[in-house]
Amino acid sequence: MLGKLLVVAVIMFGFGYALIPVYKHLCEMLGINVLTQSDGTVKYDKNTQIDTSRKITIEFDGNSQGPWRFRPTTSSIEVHPGELTTVLYEVVNTQNRTVQAQAIPSFAPQLVMQHFKKVECFCFKQQTLKANEAKQMPVVFYIDPALPRNVKTMTLSYTFFEIAGTQAAK
Repeated sequence: MLGKLLVVAVIMFGFGYALIPVYKHLCEMLGINVLTQSDGTVKYDKNTQIDTSRKITIEFDGNSQGPWRFRPTTSSIEVHPGELTTVLYEVVNTQNRTVQAQAIPSFAPQLVMQHFKKVECFCFKQQTLKANEAKQMPVVFYIDPALPRNVKTMTLSYTFFEIAGTQAAK
């Protein structure tokens, strides 16, 4: 009886194990749930919301008020309106204590603020930096295609400062 149960358990395990490649093969044959093409590449649909007829130059700036170095890793880039873009800012805590900090953005010219759409930003929340810690923090954004055509250059500047009352004991 024990031998029969072991044989049944092994057959059930083998059947379950074999289902994965069988399912994958069936999906490829029927064209359902296929994540990659047969040549191993992924085909992306073109984003029709990107305005490829113009480019905007975005300059990045970083100012710090406190015990750290803070700067963008890229000083400027060119993007098409509607194009999703990621840039990194780097901060290094130069002190031997943990600090809490926050970044506040500013834009030039001021009218671009409503057209600069941040998807992800380190400025959305407070940052904790341990003693002598370095971080690279992303800003994921796109420029609204409704940006006036006469705007060719804009500046995104962050001021990174320590939050009062949150200093850790030395």
